[in-house]
Amino acid sequence: MTDDMSPAERYALSRVRAAEQATALAPFREMYEFELDPFQIDACKALEGGKGVLVAAPTGSGKTIVGEFAVHLALTQGRKCFYTTPIKALSNQKYSDLVRRYGAAKVGLLTGDNSVNADAPVLVMTTEVLRNMLYAGSQALIGLGYVVMDEVHYLSDRFRGAVWEEVIIHLPESVTLVSLSATVSNAEEFGDWLDTVRGDTEVIVSEERPVPLWQHVLAGRRIYDLFEEETDHGGRGAARREVNPDLLRMARMENSRTYNPRERRRGKMVREADRERERRQRSRIWTPGRPEVIERLDAEGLLPAITFIFSRAGCEAAVQQCLYAGLRLNDDEARARVRATVEERTAAIPDEDLHVLGYFEWLEGLERGIAAHHAGMLPTFKEVVEELFVKGLVKAVFATETLALGINMPARTVVLEKLVKWNGETHADITPGEYTQLTGRAGRRGIDIEGHAVVLWQRAMDPAALAGLAGTRTYPLRSSFKPSYNMAVNLVSQFGRHRSRELLETSFAQFQADKSVVGISRQVQKNEEGLAGYREAVTCHLGDFEEYARMRRELKDRETELAKQGAVQRRAAAATALERLKPGDVIHVPTGKYAGLALVLDPGLPPARADRHRGFDAHDGPRPLVLTAERQVKRLAPMDFPVPVEPLERMRIPKSFNPRSPQSRRDLASALRTKAGHIVPDRHRRPRAAGADDAEITRLRAALRAHPCHGCSEREDHARWAERYHRLLRDTRQLERRIEGRTNTIARTFDRICALLTDLDYLHGNEVTEHGKRLARLYGELDLLASECLRDGVWEGLKPAELAACASALVFEARMADDAAPPKLPTGPAKEALGEMVRIWGRLDALEEQHKINQAEGVGQREPDLGFAWAAYRWASGHGLDEVLREIEMPAGDFVRWCKQLIDVLGQIAAAAPQEGSTVARNARRAVDGLLRGVVAYSSVG
Repeated sequence: MTDDMSPAERYALSRVRAAEQATALAPFREMYEFELDPFQIDACKALEGGKGVLVAAPTGSGKTIVGEFAVHLALTQGRKCFYTTPIKALSNQKYSDLVRRYGAAKVGLLTGDNSVNADAPVLVMTTEVLRNMLYAGSQALIGLGYVVMDEVHYLSDRFRGAVWEEVIIHLPESVTLVSLSATVSNAEEFGDWLDTVRGDTEVIVSEERPVPLWQHVLAGRRIYDLFEEETDHGGRGAARREVNPDLLRMARMENSRTYNPRERRRGKMVREADRERERRQRSRIWTPGRPEVIERLDAEGLLPAITFIFSRAGCEAAVQQCLYAGLRLNDDEARARVRATVEERTAAIPDEDLHVLGYFEWLEGLERGIAAHHAGMLPTFKEVVEELFVKGLVKAVFATETLALGINMPARTVVLEKLVKWNGETHADITPGEYTQLTGRAGRRGIDIEGHAVVLWQRAMDPAALAGLAGTRTYPLRSSFKPSYNMAVNLVSQFGRHRSRELLETSFAQFQADKSVVGISRQVQKNEEGLAGYREAVTCHLGDFEEYARMRRELKDRETELAKQGAVQRRAAAATALERLKPGDVIHVPTGKYAGLALVLDPGLPPARADRHRGFDAHDGPRPLVLTAERQVKRLAPMDFPVPVEPLERMRIPKSFNPRSPQSRRDLASALRTKAGHIVPDRHRRPRAAGADDAEITRLRAALRAHPCHGCSEREDHARWAERYHRLLRDTRQLERRIEGRTNTIARTFDRICALLTDLDYLHGNEVTEHGKRLARLYGELDLLASECLRDGVWEGLKPAELAACASALVFEARMADDAAPPKLPTGPAKEALGEMVRIWGRLDALEEQHKINQAEGVGQREPDLGFAWAAYRWASGHGLDEVLREIEMPAGDFVRWCKQLIDVLGQIAAAAPQEGSTVARNARRAVDGLLRGVVAYSSVG
């Protein structure tokens, strides 16, 4: 190629190559066996050029290469690099990757409960650890040159997202930030904000998957393509994607009814041949069972596969179903390799715990190539599953959506059982972003030519809606940032109140709120122009038509108000009449489906006022049970009685009467017709309208007639324009209130928090008191409650196990509300201390309400949950794992995770408590020692 060039061109090319060889990127590229993608090269060049970068790319596209280049630059320049991840499992995984590349001497790990080589130039950590280091002014920050924030889109997380923004805002200006995100639709907006708070930031967006993704639906024995055309390779082509007509036909067929009785009445019978053909077609449509799905994927060459089931119990049940079905995906050699790996990785687990942990059932599944993966599993078990899956020794994994959060565990195929999941509050459809995140695991770079996403057919499935999910590749990044008590005292301590307020105004949350205000402001301006035009159209030559229109509105509002009052009074009178009914009263039901003669069997009075909390609201009226003249026994509602009802007659109801017996109903209805069938009920006279005697209405009508504009020939035209003016003015005022509500929202919340902390003597103006300094060392949802407990000496004198029980209430949160029974608690001082903690929370809750701090908006202290107190007490007291887990009925993985979080908060309490004259700090450290044993100690991931 160079032979065809002129000497000048060859010289220019040699200069370019020499310049490239002189960069840090050239030797970095040689460290990898594959060529870097264009977006990776662009991001690395921007980084070497001194810019911060935001890289938004699909899952599995290799965006972490850019983070590793930041590590390479830091080591080349003799500076430090912190690599942050959202979860400890990711931190452990990235730590292992970097140790393999750079050696254990240069890489360290900090995850709250793990500290390895903390002085290394490259530190992998969870984002919370870095946040705590920034607030504490840690010496480890000296020489820091780069911070990589992996999975930065986590800042949308409503529970932990604020931590990402805190770090981004508070990092020293000299630090270059590398933000790695999933593909989000507002990457440019996020990049604009990063540019504002961090300086020059390059936004690199890649929507191209490294491995094409094909979308399918599995119905019966057949796998259907979701889209008809074949030119759009996983979203990379430009062809319009049409939904497979076979799927649309199946959906219509399932939703249609084979036989409709109404058609028979009209003389239209569905032909037997048509029904038989439809029956045969429907027989091909069903949702296959889990073993059947895996066998089908295996036959099609689509394993290894991850099946997402949005339930832990569902994942475990799926493995058992495959075992019972005799499914075997491994040969003898693979089985031997699995057993060797498992025995090596679990050698530290005591034999007595293996049975409790379900080890042998778990091992049997692994040997067959089948496993579950969810947060309720022991962390060691999850790590083994991940390792075996990557090695190809486990070929079918049933997982909850937590597996999609960045764990490097790609598959050839991803299966979604359903498109609905429990979001903590209700069953909701999964979002396009969640669908993209889940299916992003499909397709292993360098192994698979293409990846496959398979959705199982379900009743009432809408293929068009599924196509919408699959076709929407991105989702917007929304800030979840909210100030907290700990954040407030740390900020005031470092920057003072005024500067802290300004810092919070630079958050992404406020940036987005301010941006949304721009559009509303434009609408307000348009409305004001419209108001000026309407005002001109309202002008009347006889007088002030705006005043006349206002009086007309006042009259209309007064008439509406009186009409409502009249309706309320009529309903009250009708309810009072119903309350006077007795069994045996013969009445005439005035309206409704059962209008006519009826016999009262039961007045149906609501419970007494004291009992209304059992399901009756205060507005519940009587609901009499009656027998109609047509032999029907029905419970009537207050709406069946728009007017008061009076008894027409009295009848004796036989003691032998059985409302379920047709004969009893027939006999009593016959007696009813005989007794009262001839009585004609009185017609209820409608009362005189309240407005007729209202002095205010009389005054307004007289004032209208006396107004000069009343005689205008164009009065009604003016009135129509005046009504439009009034509606537009009302809309404009609402928009202005929205602008006011969105402007400075973060700062207003910060001011309220500071006011409460001032009341509690944590802050004095710009000064942080001793109590405030203690609060600054306590992180978590219940930071203020923990600080108040330390201040009031609630935990003084408690034994280590008792202190562990109390501290558990600060971290534990039940997955679902359990109203069945109160939690079991340790007796004695621990129970008293837990009761005092709840009382202190009640006092803080009242104070938050007084300062308008709203828990529904993610600010404030939730109620402490005592559900883990007994387990923490028993484990810290030295009881065995089998005994503790049996008593609390909790999966081992959950137990380990809560113990790890409890150990973390006990460490904070030990650091924050007085070191002299107090037993709390010493006993907190002893409690940690009591908890950090057995299954908790040998679980490397928290």
